Amino acid sequence: MAAHGRLVERARRGGIDLYCTGDSIVRRWGADDHPRLKAHWDETFRGYRTANFGCGANHLQNILWRLLNGELDGVNPRLVVLLAGTNNAGEAPRTGETADDILRCFEAVLKTIREKAPGAVTVLTAIFPRTDAPEAMPIIFAVNARLPGLCDGQKARFLDVNAGMLDGKGRVLEGMLLDGLHPGIPGYRVWAAGLMPIVREVLGKPRLSGPD
Repeated sequence: MAAHGRLVERARRGGIDLYCTGDSIVRRWGADDHPRLKAHWDETFRGYRTANFGCGANHLQNILWRLLNGELDGVNPRLVVLLAGTNNAGEAPRTGETADDILRCFEAVLKTIREKAPGAVTVLTAIFPRTDAPEAMPIIFAVNARLPGLCDGQKARFLDVNAGMLDGKGRVLEGMLLDGLHPGIPGYRVWAAGLMPIVREVLGKPRLSGPD
């Protein structure tokens, strides 16, 4: 709740064109307590008015609650980037949650983003591969295969950069993940390479001194 309060305050300050939300994978990229990742975030988004609304350990339900409770109110971003779902998939084998359940959560989050930020283009990022919980990968594959069906290709774009993290046999390349779940700099570089053409298309060339 303390983190949520800080994010609501950031939303109230406004001045955000590129709004990133999700779980700890999003948060770490722009977090001061991960300085190497933060430096890469700053370099990637330099010149764009960007804010990071990632929150650690979040399931899609947590992100939905945050969006419904002030974190997107009045922000009016031009581009929203969403990466989430790995925590849902990681617990699904134990809880009985299914790919259908996770898809319904994605639908609810996207619906809320459309309602709160009707002028924004939303980038729905495929759930990243992970090696710490191999039992989750079949659910991740199943969800990712269906995520494009939630996007119209215009106001909602599907982005899958997972091929850049894998070798020819579908194994996660060394260095992509720090702990089997969270990307290292190489993983974030792969994500950034996929994101930046959309960022430039929607927001144009960078103009300001750097991200927030």
